[in-house]
Amino acid sequence: MSVDQSSSGLLLHPSSQRYLSLDVLRGITVALMIIVNTPGSWSDNFDPLKHAVWHGITLTDLVFPSFLFVVGNAMSFSLTKVHAQGQAAFLRKVATRTVLIFLIGLFLTVFPFFRIIDGEFVWYDFSKIRIMGVLQRIALCYGLAALLVYYTRLRGVVVFSIVALLGYWALLYYFGSNGDPYSLAHNAVTPFDIWVMGSVHLYMGEGVPFEPEGLLSTLPATVNVLVGYMVGRYIQKNGSTLKSVLLLLFVGALFIFVGFLWDNIFPINKKIWTSSYVLATVGISTCCLSALMYIIEVASLRNWTYFFEVFGKNPLILYVLSGILVRIMSVIFIAGVTSKQWVFESFFVDTFPPKWDSLLFALVFTALIWMIGYVMDKKRIYIKV
Repeated sequence: MSVDQSSSGLLLHPSSQRYLSLDVLRGITVALMIIVNTPGSWSDNFDPLKHAVWHGITLTDLVFPSFLFVVGNAMSFSLTKVHAQGQAAFLRKVATRTVLIFLIGLFLTVFPFFRIIDGEFVWYDFSKIRIMGVLQRIALCYGLAALLVYYTRLRGVVVFSIVALLGYWALLYYFGSNGDPYSLAHNAVTPFDIWVMGSVHLYMGEGVPFEPEGLLSTLPATVNVLVGYMVGRYIQKNGSTLKSVLLLLFVGALFIFVGFLWDNIFPINKKIWTSSYVLATVGISTCCLSALMYIIEVASLRNWTYFFEVFGKNPLILYVLSGILVRIMSVIFIAGVTSKQWVFESFFVDTFPPKWDSLLFALVFTALIWMIGYVMDKKRIYIKV
């Protein structure tokens, strides 16, 4: 990890050829990540700011795949320079980024190395650490996608994407059980993750050991990165023109159509990252990017973009900082409740109806993170991996 005070830094640092639409889309994604992760109350939350219970898709379910798409889009710029430096430099760069992002994810999981449970101080039990998570999946998807791009070129990327989506469907269908292979209880994802990592190292938010960022489902998730990469390559070759915008809009709409058509037999599901979910989400991401390209690059309407640019220029550190701050607030108690709950109840509750109170807290928290990003941008501090 390094601090760059002279040029824009990104999670996957593109070259000087990068385009503003990418920063804005990344910024929108990071802002939404923080908003959906920090409601004032998890019990009072608007439905679009919750994940689908199982099958289906909400606004929140679009955030993570959008970020993977942006990683791939940025990778189409950043790897061009590294590729020219030779295989050794390429592998060293990719391995370093993959390991660092994975380790940062693990750090975020265990921080601050203790918990307050029923009023008691308890050290974090590293023997039961959750191995996977959002940043860990980003790391693995980036690493695999980068290797595929380097060694198989564009044709190999296309072939891998098709085989991965169809093969994943076959794996879930034939290795699921009890006639419902796409359910929480009977999918093939969980047995694989338990076999590789052990049940104690999986997420328990569903009431049973189940990893929504699991290893097997990372295979189709990598396709989100690869499609982002292919879109980025197209933009580099053809420019941010009206023709490019219209073509990408058409391709995105086609992905969405096929994804929702496939949903009838292979349900759209974020938690097991189904192939239909991949197509639907890369389609939406492509359409969003094409819309931003039209507004920003073609129509040159840029006065509104700076808010999101701040998030887009320092996405990793601002996302991590938001997680650290929430975790700190969860272990500092005021008047018998966590400081997060105390702030929410003292300054937000009964200001508006409950769901709006909860959203207002998330928006204020996001604005606080933005102000930190603003100071970093003004000082030209960009932290990149």
